[in-house]
Order: sequence, then structure tokens, then C-alpha cells
Amino acid sequence: METLRDNCDMRKFWLLFSQAVTVLLAAYFVVATLKPDWLGRAPRLGFGSAQTTGVVPVIEAPATNSGASPAGSYRAAAQKASAAVVSIATAKAAPKNERLNDPWFRFFFGDRMQEQPQSGLGSGVIVSPTGYVLTNNHVIEGADEIEVTLNDARKAKAKVIGIDPESDLALLKIELPNLPVIVLGNSDALQVGDQVLAVGNPFGLGQTVSAGIVSALGRNQLGINTFENFIQTDAAINPGNSGGALVDVSGNLLGINTAIYSRSGGSMGIGFAIPVSTARMVMDSLVKDGQVTRGWIGVEPQELTQELAETFNLKSASGSLQGVIITGVLQNGPAAKAGIQPGDVITQVAGKQVSNVPELLANVAALKPGNSSKFSVRRADKSLELDVTPAPRPKRQVQQR
Repeated sequence: METLRDNCDMRKFWLLFSQAVTVLLAAYFVVATLKPDWLGRAPRLGFGSAQTTGVVPVIEAPATNSGASPAGSYRAAAQKASAAVVSIATAKAAPKNERLNDPWFRFFFGDRMQEQPQSGLGSGVIVSPTGYVLTNNHVIEGADEIEVTLNDARKAKAKVIGIDPESDLALLKIELPNLPVIVLGNSDALQVGDQVLAVGNPFGLGQTVSAGIVSALGRNQLGINTFENFIQTDAAINPGNSGGALVDVSGNLLGINTAIYSRSGGSMGIGFAIPVSTARMVMDSLVKDGQVTRGWIGVEPQELTQELAETFNLKSASGSLQGVIITGVLQNGPAAKAGIQPGDVITQVAGKQVSNVPELLANVAALKPGNSSKFSVRRADKSLELDVTPAPRPKRQVQQR
């Protein structure tokens, strides 16, 4: 009986203790929610919480210097480059339909077959305080009117200074005061993996900045231009970005965005830009002469394969041949006059090594027409040094892109 009585007293004690704890916890919760200042605590954001002033409590980040870029941000580079990147709008008169002069055609169809004026959008980069703007040739090709819109909303009509279809570059000029100018970077120092930004006006939405890396260098044989030495990037490039800027993380110009590889018309992570080194050379020639003059020797080159080497009985002391084989020579052309024959392998041009067709084209194009240059040639088992005087490269027929 004594033990039973002790157990009942113990249950009563724990019951009172648990009720007291429950009441204290409930009181603490109510005070912490409604009057946290009584406990010396700041209010916490939660469902149903509100200050007595009627203002919803929020948690704010500490104030920072608005002029400084957060760690890992490309803000400074984007702001520096964006000011000099412009939007380009073109207008082209509708092609004339000869059938509209036929009275019977007009009787049956009226003006329904009248072609509408064509328009286009692209981007460009201001490269000089005097108003020179670099863009792609295909952006302004065949345009009757060209309007340039700056990032600060100013607009101006543009004049075409010159075009170079073989590199797909064009130079425009606008007349406006206090123009922002981009800083030219060093595209020759680029390495795969370097971070880059693409700035342009895709789809006419307005200026847009996308980030990525350099995916590859020296891309060629894409069938886009005659002279190809593209920077490949995975920074998003879309229609309307053509002619825009590819810049480094300091905002300096590395290339002119030109093309994308796409099956859908949108970005698939493979975009191509013309290096600023090439753009600078073309720009200087267009300003000086209104055209780009390149060397030309009149040959048909092909990549050297084992089959071609055996066909032309080519041998090398080292057992392997380097260079570009010539399969055709234009009669009375510069190469023919210098003694180059089909089957010859050109290994050097003016002291520069040649290992593929794009290198041969680029090295010959860099030669000054009318000035003789040394060509190293392999013919069968003999090595020759020939003096070749290049002529001006014939103008390529401009094709609609």
C-alpha cells in the first residue's frame, strides 16, 4: 500500500511539472512573436509576423559601394564595352517586278504582287572618336539606307566607307559629337579557355551581353568567308549579334561577332568572331584606299595527301612532306611566270611556313602586289627557291548571304 501511494504522488508531481512547462513555453512563444523587444531580440520574418507600425519586416543586405563590382562580376567590362556597341538598322528598296508593267497582269492581280521594302537589323562597334564603325558586310550588304542607334539612344545616318566581302567586314562613318570608343585588345594573345563577353542586339530586343569562354582558335574551312581565321566561343550569339563586339573581361575588343553554327537559327553554343587583328588591317586599308588590296598568284591549291604525293612522285629526305600542293596554275598568271608548275608543293611564302591551304591564302594575301617575294617549293625530290611577283587579287563576286 505504501508503494502504491508513492507512485500516485510521483504521477501528480510529473503532471504538474509538464503542465507548468507547457504554459511557460506557450507564453514564451506568444511574447517572442508579438513582443520580441521584451526579450531583447529583433523581429524575425515569418508567416503572420508584422511590426506594430504596419510595415512588413524584411531582411536587407548590408549597404555596399555601388561603384565597385561584386566578386566574379563582369559589370565593369560590360559597361565599358556596351557604350561603344551600336544597333544598325538597314532598309532596302523592294526589287522591281517587271510584270507590274503588264496591263493584263495588273488587271488580274492588281498591286497584290508589289514587293515590300526589305529591312534588317545588326550590330556594330565604334572604333574611332571621328565616327568610324566596324560591322559585318552581310549586315549592310545592298542597303539603301543605314541608321545607327547608340546605347544612349542617339541616332545617325551612316555612310559606307568601304566593304571587304572576302573577310565579311565593312566600315561605316557617322557624324555625332562625343562618341564613346571601344579599346582595341590583343587577339593574338588569346588562349582557349579565356573568358569573353559578346555584346550586341539580338532579335532587335536591345543591347544584350552574354558570357562564355574561347572554345577554339584559328577555325577555318567553314565556307563562310574566303579568308577565315575565326575565334570560336560558346558565349551566346544570335541573329542581330552580327557585327557586335567580342570583348575580354577588361572590356577590350577581341573580335567582331560574325556567324553561328545552328540547326534552329538560335544559339547552340558555337559562335565565330573575326579577330581584331584582321579587322584592324581591313579597317586601315578601307580608310586609306577605300578597298582592301591583297596579293594573288593564280594557283589552285589543295591539301597535301599521301595519294597526291605518290601521284606527283614527291619524295622527302625525312620521309614526310609539309606544305600545300598546287594542282592547277593559271596560264600567264604570276605563279606561271615565276615557274610554278602543277605538282609543286609550296612550303614557305616570304619566309613563313605553310602547312595548309588557309595559311597559303593568308600568306599570299599579305604580300604587296608588284613586289617580288621568295617562295620555297618542293618539286619531286628537289627543293627550289622561286621569285614570285604577286598581282592584286581579283574582286570576288559578292553573293547574297
